[in-house]
Amino acid sequence: MFPSDENSESTESPICSAKGCRTPAVWVLAWNNPKLHTPQRRKTWLACEEHREHLSSFLDMRGFLKDVVRLTEWQDGARGSAADG
Repeated sequence: MFPSDENSESTESPICSAKGCRTPAVWVLAWNNPKLHTPQRRKTWLACEEHREHLSSFLDMRGFLKDVVRLTEWQDGARGSAADG
């Protein structure tokens, strides 16, 4: 899973969310289930290059997929948000 607490400075690289995959993540798939979450809420799955399309399709078919962003961009955005606050 994507680290989301204050102690997110970890020595381990985030890994792909695909079942059984241990490959480092390259992509963040931002999604929400409109039946459960407010429109602004974003949950995340991580994906390696191999599983990005499969995981994106799974979420998109259900109408859950909101955005697909490179992990580095997502992390840069999170740092920028923290600095702005």
